[in-house]
Amino acid sequence: MTTRNAFLRQAFLGIWLAAGTAWAQSPAAAPPTNPGILRLSTTTSTENSGLLKALLPAFEQATGLRVQVISVGTGKALELAKNGDVDVTLVHARASEDKFVLDGFGVNRRDVMYNDFIIVGPEHDPAGIRGKQDVLAALRTITERGARFVSRGDNSGTDQMEQSYWQQVGSKPAGKAYISAGLGMGEVLNMAAELQAYTLTDRATYAAYRARTGLAVLVQGDARLFNPYGIIAVNPARHAGVNYTGAMKLIEWMTSPEGQKRIAAFQIGGQQLFFQHAKP
Repeated sequence: MTTRNAFLRQAFLGIWLAAGTAWAQSPAAAPPTNPGILRLSTTTSTENSGLLKALLPAFEQATGLRVQVISVGTGKALELAKNGDVDVTLVHARASEDKFVLDGFGVNRRDVMYNDFIIVGPEHDPAGIRGKQDVLAALRTITERGARFVSRGDNSGTDQMEQSYWQQVGSKPAGKAYISAGLGMGEVLNMAAELQAYTLTDRATYAAYRARTGLAVLVQGDARLFNPYGIIAVNPARHAGVNYTGAMKLIEWMTSPEGQKRIAAFQIGGQQLFFQHAKP
């Protein structure tokens, strides 16, 4: 009996400690550093396209929060969130997002929207890829013909997707034909126009820059070009000063019927560029 009681006491203590640990690691209710401000890290595509300018004023009016936007590549956006420098992040690199959550830096990831990647280039199309649907075949042709290609080179979601394509192709343009810019999407589009080169871009940023670059859409429609976006709150158990309550308000608003309706309504030149992807 004594042994049994000792066992039960030890089991109860283990359960109590586990519960205490789970409580400590759950989203904390600690007050944010500034409850009236919400810091959002996001990709250059949501900023350069004008999407956030169309969405955030309605959210701010509905909640009284003021959103501070930091627009960088997905890799940097997640790094800012990992360090607790922002409260919430909106990005497009699913594998990196899942790792971010799995490692305990983010909570409550939700699907928000999607668009697609396209390959754009000079109107005269020196590599002859116009009309191809297979993105890997198009990139292989660019490589074989020694055409110039400008890469983001910044660990953004676009860059991560591009590098996965080259890995599948097995090679990329050699020497000076491949330019790793380390810049945002808008700057890369401008550079591709100046150099008469090809690049991979999200359709929304291309639409915003099309008139000033004169680049043409040459490859589109491959299922591998699908580009989903997710929104994730920074884990308050990691950074007690983050505005978790505000982050959840933005997540809920972006995935609500109102937020999804506004995402779908955003257009450039009469073209819808982001599509609803929130799950009920």
